[in-house]
Amino acid sequence: MKVIIIGAGIGGTSAAIALLRLGHEVVVYDRMRENRPVGAALSLWSNGVKVLNWLGLGDEVAALGGRMDDMAYYDGLTGEEMCRFSLAPVTERTGQRPYPVARAELQALMMERVGLDRIRLGKQLVGIEDDGTTVTAQFADGTSDTADLLLGADGARSITRDYVTADAAAQPERTYSGYTNYNGLVAADPRIGPLGQWTTYVADGKRCAVMPVAGDRFYFFVDVPQPSGLPYDRDADGIRPLEVAFGSWGAPGVRALFDAIDPTVSLNRVEIWDIDPFHTWVRGRVAILGDAAHNTAPDIGQGACSALEDSFVLGIVFATATLGVEDALRRYQHARSPRAADLVLRARKRAWETHAFDPAVTAAWYDDLRREDGSGIIRGILGNIAGSPVEFGGVLT
Repeated sequence: MKVIIIGAGIGGTSAAIALLRLGHEVVVYDRMRENRPVGAALSLWSNGVKVLNWLGLGDEVAALGGRMDDMAYYDGLTGEEMCRFSLAPVTERTGQRPYPVARAELQALMMERVGLDRIRLGKQLVGIEDDGTTVTAQFADGTSDTADLLLGADGARSITRDYVTADAAAQPERTYSGYTNYNGLVAADPRIGPLGQWTTYVADGKRCAVMPVAGDRFYFFVDVPQPSGLPYDRDADGIRPLEVAFGSWGAPGVRALFDAIDPTVSLNRVEIWDIDPFHTWVRGRVAILGDAAHNTAPDIGQGACSALEDSFVLGIVFATATLGVEDALRRYQHARSPRAADLVLRARKRAWETHAFDPAVTAAWYDDLRREDGSGIIRGILGNIAGSPVEFGGVLT
């Protein structure tokens, strides 16, 4: 069977590896001209890592991952510790340590495993035709390719999604999450936070956090609640918006982080949007996965993990179902869309709690953090993982 995959990100490459391991012919197309992913790093919780293990990438991913032993929250205004605890229960209950990883390094690894000879860059999808027996992808440069099925892993503004949902009663809607995220990589520095800890500073509905990744680096992400569409020029503005937004914060770790950011080396600014959950993921021989199917805010760290779960289920379905491509894709949709929708809504709820869209809710959360022994937060993390298709029967109790 020949498979066309649109998108060489985490979802597209993981699906490609899964189907290649089953012996299928796979060609991946992406409009990017080089490996320049949006965002500096990913939170790979245990469910996402397990899919990568299943794909045969376990040792390589472990080498890319940062050792994140503990988690702590601090008051951004004063630097006072609110709570600190071990993440060991996540590993013990799931059977796999979570890893933050640099996105470009993981994507490069996965593209290499797919095989660069199977990946065509600089190819913008503009049309899809399905004649019931084969499906054809048409590209902006006038070329086309035909296969037995097409998988669209082409992101939040997916052309493939537009095709798949063209006849749906309601079209999926993108929703602004109410905040902008600044992220990047800096050298690990104990003045910012302990080297093996996920460190988060919070106050005023804002968040400033670092996670360790391989190479003695911190992945940082900083959230600023604000309207969408505000102008920003990285070369001219640099970290000035952060200086303005966090000017009243006195936590030394935050100041140390801002001093370490070099906008010319690593600084991304991303408005956070998601897509209202929907369940039409398949049309004939065409299906969507990853952000194209369930663009999720990063507030629970499950976006990439959910895309990896898509690839896991696709692999299982095509390895076990025998009634044809269209039947297999419907089974994939049935297995995945409810779980993915739940994660979208969990992330929205979390964003509402943490970003002071209701100040009383966020103030109550801050009070809870000061009384937290870790059990409540661990329960939430495990709750996001428990429904994963790779967690057979759920996490251990």
